[in-house]
Amino acid sequence: MPLREDGHKSRKRLLEAACILFSEKGYRATRVRDICRRAGTNAASVNYYFGDKASLYVAAWRRSFEKGAPADTGHSAADETKSPENHLREHIHHLVMEFSNRGKIGQLNRLYLMEMINPTGLIDAIWQEMVTPRRQRMLTIIRAIIGPQASQETLFFCEMSVINQCRIFLTLTPNALGFLFGQPLSVELTERIADHITRFSLNGMNAMAMGAEKLPGSTPAV
Repeated sequence: MPLREDGHKSRKRLLEAACILFSEKGYRATRVRDICRRAGTNAASVNYYFGDKASLYVAAWRRSFEKGAPADTGHSAADETKSPENHLREHIHHLVMEFSNRGKIGQLNRLYLMEMINPTGLIDAIWQEMVTPRRQRMLTIIRAIIGPQASQETLFFCEMSVINQCRIFLTLTPNALGFLFGQPLSVELTERIADHITRFSLNGMNAMAMGAEKLPGSTPAV
């Protein structure tokens, strides 16, 4: 049976309250009654609209991702008017801005950190569903830079290197980053860091494209 207008509003309030509390406290420390209290609904509303707390948690992940998703518009690796290097630069800048965002996108990042600290196993499938399109764009860009001779493992290693450079904004606070860089974290500094990550990553990928993939003492992949 379709929800009435007031039902839609109650469900939306519950979902927004869940996004906030789950991102602040994590799944296990967040109580259903606290979500209901923040949403201004009765204690049975979670079961009525979502079934249970676990289903609400999954819905909160989807909602947080949807709120941040529009910022990814236009970052398609299929745009042939741009070079692979420019695609990589745009992708890295987008990731850096996303990971340093403390607003809508930052809510998803906080959910992710809470899940890392205390895994629930509830969002493994949805996480793969959400990140797969972005991963494919990144892997396509890397393949275009290194060349068709690159193994799938090499592509994954490069992807890991790029992503984890960008994740410094997710794992450290702005104050901690300001201390490390010797100056307050600003938009301009964030842009320069993104430029550095781009240059550093491109240099590594270009070296691999020229055959420098096997370093002295390394074990070739089987």
